[in-house]
Amino acid sequence: MGSFRQLLLVAFMLIAALLGGTAWRAVVILERLVAQSGQEADRALALNAAAQALATRTAGMERTARQSLVLNDTPLRRRFDEEWRAARTALQQMAEAGLQSPDLAAWRQQAEGIAQLLQGPAETALDRERLVAAEFRELDGVNARLAGRVQALVEDRDRALRQQLNVERNQLVQQVWGAIGLAVLLAVAFGIWLARPFKQLERAIVRLGENRLEAPVDIRGPSDVRRVSQQLDWLRLRLTELDADKARFLRHVSHELKTPLASLREGVALLEDGVAGKLAPKQEEVVAILRQNTLSLQGQIEALLQFNAAAFDARQLRRRRTDLLALLRSEVEAQQLQWQARQLDVRVEGAPVTLEIDAGKIGTAVANLLSNAIRFSPPGGTIALQVAAGDGAVRIDVRDDGPGVAEGDRARVFEPFYRGERQPEGAVRGTGIGLSIVQEYIAAHGGRVRLVPATAGGHFRIELPHAS
Repeated sequence: MGSFRQLLLVAFMLIAALLGGTAWRAVVILERLVAQSGQEADRALALNAAAQALATRTAGMERTARQSLVLNDTPLRRRFDEEWRAARTALQQMAEAGLQSPDLAAWRQQAEGIAQLLQGPAETALDRERLVAAEFRELDGVNARLAGRVQALVEDRDRALRQQLNVERNQLVQQVWGAIGLAVLLAVAFGIWLARPFKQLERAIVRLGENRLEAPVDIRGPSDVRRVSQQLDWLRLRLTELDADKARFLRHVSHELKTPLASLREGVALLEDGVAGKLAPKQEEVVAILRQNTLSLQGQIEALLQFNAAAFDARQLRRRRTDLLALLRSEVEAQQLQWQARQLDVRVEGAPVTLEIDAGKIGTAVANLLSNAIRFSPPGGTIALQVAAGDGAVRIDVRDDGPGVAEGDRARVFEPFYRGERQPEGAVRGTGIGLSIVQEYIAAHGGRVRLVPATAGGHFRIELPHAS
């Protein structure tokens, strides 16, 4: 298969050939109709000219015939013969122009009778002149009929030409619309066919951006698209290696830090116990600061190990059919001491919904959101957990009456180790990995978690794909 540029060029050439062929056919038909119209116009002019010439020659024949009989003039008789030959030529032109009428033969027969009347003795000239005049009156009638037939023939040909023109025009219009429709279908088909690999590339890039590196990137299509697919798959493998390196580095550094940190904590504890002697008040303050910072450092190291383990564990799902409503109630019961200590009202609402999920990981995600809600809720507040199914997804909403997430923190609230500016008074500052773990576990199930804008309090929503 050629490159995308070559395929696009072929598509444009096919469409251009289709439209160009239709345009060329229109030009050919137009030229043929113009030529035919010119020919019909020439024939009409020839017929009209021949009819006029016949009438003129007939008048000349009558004039010279009667004068030659009255005057018994030989030159006038020769002039009659010339007019007769010219009239026969006009008749021949009318026949060649397509006029088919018995009046042509009648005119010749009538003219031959007149020519015979011109022959005879001088004593009968006047009688023959009267007969010739009567014959010419009949010949005028023949001329009138011939002129009418010429006019009818011209009109019939003009009508036939117009009908043919209408037929050709209708056919051409149908062909033009057909060509346009076919060109549009070709354009849409090529567009869909060529756009499909780019949609697959887009989805592959999104998967890489979301750190879903399990499925290889293998996109069929033009050669240049396949090259991009191979480069993306190389990037996927490289990101997998970097992710593994990062995990190993974090485990190594964390364990390396825990050993000296444990020694540091032991030393601080010995100083606090007075093993090295009684401490002065200032020294006790320094030891308290050391103890607080060692505890904080130990918490951060443990959080780092926990997040690293969660990121790795998110790729290994153990799915089983689970009742989400029962899962939420069990997580609420597990933290009953915490929310009762703050006199909170925790409600679980919704209808039972069964999904194929990893109950442990979804339970951890719900537990983290519930823990955050308990931590930020004011004493006596309300926390609502709700399950709802619809539009191919199952929603789990967690709402609280706390201060909510600050506007500046909304974009970064799911980043690892990020802690927002709004923290509950008197509470120990969190590690900033709870929401990151929620996002890891939900993304592993093909769902998403997001912060829902709320007028008051915090509102997080988990959306899991639902086959029904």
